[in-house]
Amino acid sequence: MTTLHDRLDTLLGELTLEEKVALVSGGDFWTTTAIERIGLRSMVLSDGPAGVRGPVWDERAPSLNLPSATALAASWDPALAYRYGAVAAAEARRKGVDVVLGPTINLHRSPLGGRHFECFSEDPLLSGVLAAAYVRGLQDGGVAATPKHYVANDSETDRFTVDVRVEERALRELYLLPFEFAVEAGAWAVMSAYNAVNGVTMTANDLLETPLNSEWGFDGVVVSDWTAVRSLDAAEASQDLAMPGPNPAWGETLLAAVRDGRVPLAALDRKVARLLLLAHRVGALTGSEIVTPAAVDGPEFAREAAIEGTVLLANREELPWAAESIRSIAVIGQNADLARTQGGGSATVVPERVVSPLDGIREALPGVEVRYEIGAVVQEGVIGLPLARTVNPATGEPGTRVTFRALDGSVLFDIPRVVRGRRPSRCVAHDRHRDAVPSGARRGRPAGVRVGQARARLRRRGARPRRRAPPASGDRSRCRTTGPPVGDGGRAGSRRSADRHPRRVRQPLVGRTPRWGRGDHRRTSPSARQSRRADRTRRRRGARLGGGDRGRRHHRRGRIRGL
Repeated sequence: MTTLHDRLDTLLGELTLEEKVALVSGGDFWTTTAIERIGLRSMVLSDGPAGVRGPVWDERAPSLNLPSATALAASWDPALAYRYGAVAAAEARRKGVDVVLGPTINLHRSPLGGRHFECFSEDPLLSGVLAAAYVRGLQDGGVAATPKHYVANDSETDRFTVDVRVEERALRELYLLPFEFAVEAGAWAVMSAYNAVNGVTMTANDLLETPLNSEWGFDGVVVSDWTAVRSLDAAEASQDLAMPGPNPAWGETLLAAVRDGRVPLAALDRKVARLLLLAHRVGALTGSEIVTPAAVDGPEFAREAAIEGTVLLANREELPWAAESIRSIAVIGQNADLARTQGGGSATVVPERVVSPLDGIREALPGVEVRYEIGAVVQEGVIGLPLARTVNPATGEPGTRVTFRALDGSVLFDIPRVVRGRRPSRCVAHDRHRDAVPSGARRGRPAGVRVGQARARLRRRGARPRRRAPPASGDRSRCRTTGPPVGDGGRAGSRRSADRHPRRVRQPLVGRTPRWGRGDHRRTSPSARQSRRADRTRRRRGARLGGGDRGRRHHRRGRIRGL
């Protein structure tokens, strides 16, 4: 009887050198190269540690918005992490995705890390245990997990180019440990990072071989972070797939290098063999089993996971709330109305709808007067219009219509943007991907995240808050983090967030002279005009409080809070 190993060896032997190079160099931005004559279709990769984005993300292809990894870690619950992975597998199959680029298992080594919301913890043991459970839950549904970013990609400053100098013991006991747990759980892929470690960029680093392959027994595919393969050096290392494709650092350059002997053919064959094994595991090879994940109630699980990740430090006879005992409630804060349910960046998904904390409180406490004030403005700039308030003039349905015109006025694209995919888009970039998704999957429509309802349920229905004690003596613990947010939006020092929203970066007050005492009131922000506009807003609010010293005190307090 032909074994799987023999079958894959036969397929490898049927490939030409050009096909092998094309396979390891990527197909397009989100897919690998298809080679139909051997029964190999393209594999679809997708971002989404906290939900699955899919190759297209907008309101026509909504995703389930799961709580971020920091919230999952606050549950201290591997069983919940397994279910989290299982829900992600169901989402991936619904959206035609074979490989999920997650979980993110770097460590919270600095409070300035802009992607910490999608990592589990500062503790390598907790991160590793939860990562292993997530990997098993996802891959039991037939979808590959890709723990990332291997390794030591934990800081925000110069994240793409930083050289992390770290000694062997710290590397093993801190940075590598979560990945070891994930590989022991059977991860089918690992993502290599942008940064260098001890002088060598990770896509060409010997750490891809030792300990990953030689010590831990990893037999999966090492996928590069997007554009992290920058030279032919990575082809000689244990880097298997360069994304996105076609990758210019490989492609024709790699083909020529194999032909003239600079890169051994055996090294290329090993990469291709691992990609064929991955294709078999996810059902991308003709004759391979396609696993169908069990049906799940995604929105209900998202609500449950949000509750489990909420840590109540003290309850002084305050909760649960009963509508009959409350006359009015004041809700203050911009994010109560414009709910911040995710951190953004590569982890962004577009839910079908969002229940804000304000809406959740009003729904949970009918008959109670709920008054809302925006308070401090924490998110400036253009904010997306709620779909319910827009009308497509051509159809009368919620949505918008976008027409792109050339300089001569001729129409290039006339795109009806319709809510929830009720009508097919004529956008070429979108339709190109639709054929890869089963029609039944396209019809599935997940409800959005219900963060507000989860919080309101805690208050109203008396769901027992999770008070988590630290692990027993001798175990590593996460004691210093008592209540991670569902998502920080990159506000704690995210360079990407700082570029777009300079007001979100909060500088420490220590060592700084208050701005009103310097003589120079201008900020060193990339957007001084935006800062001055915010200052004028504070002055107006101070004037509304009565002007004079009272208004100036309000103005000063606002500036202190804005530091």
